[in-house]
Amino acid sequence: MSLSETVSRINGLSDEQRDCIENCSEASQVCEWCADECLGSEEMEECARLCRDVADLASLHARFMARGSSNSAQLARACADACEECAAECEDHDADHCQACAEVLRECADSCRRMAEN
Repeated sequence: MSLSETVSRINGLSDEQRDCIENCSEASQVCEWCADECLGSEEMEECARLCRDVADLASLHARFMARGSSNSAQLARACADACEECAAECEDHDADHCQACAEVLRECADSCRRMAEN
């Protein structure tokens, strides 16, 4: 079963919440990949650190949304901020993994901002 199919089975979520859960899950995965690719390069240490922060925050935010936590909006703001900071760092690097990461993170940040407003 795909993530989309699984998320669609969670009762009580809006389409926007479902999209955000999927965006956060994708962000978490792409950030783990990007961070792993950055390891060992001194000039990429900040990128790796920020990616790891986003991976943890995005994963946590997806779990909070899935269970309908009342703390989800606060976490959405933190996740959006971290995504934007990491995307800006990734955009400064030419590596394919950084460019792919930045693209996913911009979408996740937008999605999380919408969740923070609700």
